[in-house]
Amino acid sequence: MQRQVYLSGRMVAESDAKISIFDSAVLLGDTVTESTRTFGHCPFKLEQHVTRLYKSLKVARIDSGLSPEEMLNATRSMLEANLPTYGSEEDCWIVHNISRGMFVPGPDPTVQQSVATVMIYTQPMDLRGWAKFYTDGCHAVTPMSRIIPSQSLDARIKNRSRMAYTLAEMEVKLVDSDAQSVILDIHGNVAENKGGNIFVVSDNVLRTPRATNCLAGISRETVLQLARDLDICVEETELQPYDLYTADEVFFTSTPYCIMPATKFNGLPVGDGNVGPTVQRLLRAWSELVGMDIVKQARNQLEGE
Repeated sequence: MQRQVYLSGRMVAESDAKISIFDSAVLLGDTVTESTRTFGHCPFKLEQHVTRLYKSLKVARIDSGLSPEEMLNATRSMLEANLPTYGSEEDCWIVHNISRGMFVPGPDPTVQQSVATVMIYTQPMDLRGWAKFYTDGCHAVTPMSRIIPSQSLDARIKNRSRMAYTLAEMEVKLVDSDAQSVILDIHGNVAENKGGNIFVVSDNVLRTPRATNCLAGISRETVLQLARDLDICVEETELQPYDLYTADEVFFTSTPYCIMPATKFNGLPVGDGNVGPTVQRLLRAWSELVGMDIVKQARNQLEGE
């Protein structure tokens, strides 16, 4: 049974889901995006993701041709059609990509030459690459490249171009093939990871960069709320590499893995070099929130290879 894709008003089989090479998604990378995941086949904070999608669409001046409610209904219908293709213990991504539509080269690239191209699909949630980091922690490394300044492209516009992030990841992989990037801004402040936000714990205070040089992540927001529920003091502030070197704990947040602890930063141990208690408390709280063991799901995938 083939999975279905929602493509500009139609449900089509994955193998038939094609767009033109002249679409602005291809020619310009002119596309906004969102990625949601399921827990136990239930979408997690789908409404919040779609709300953020429409904020990106507004700032990018792309008319999707759908209301937010219509976008949600199309997404739910597509997910329902695809759920029979997933095992009972298997979860999936829900991905939205929306481009400006067909592009005709000319003097004004801002003109929308056709209706928008709306792409919604699911993919299996493969957690094997992250599974070991829950217990061992990852190696956080700063690349040479810097994040695109918000004066050029506001990081809160979640767009499909991953070139800057991919180059940063290539640079950290030169240091350690398992390294995860801590990308700095042009002022030397900590910004974000290739697909997530960054947190530190120091002196029992949980700190993360303000959403001025990084994406205002849904997972970031979830951790901040969980921390408040656990009476953990939280602070949104500026962070610099010094703060990661001297932190008791460092971790990343992102849609697929939720929380990924780092036990090394640029070759030095974070804290005592072990996954810290705050990360473990937050992971347990998130697992309780979604009604499943997040770490166990990833481990089971790895062990079942």
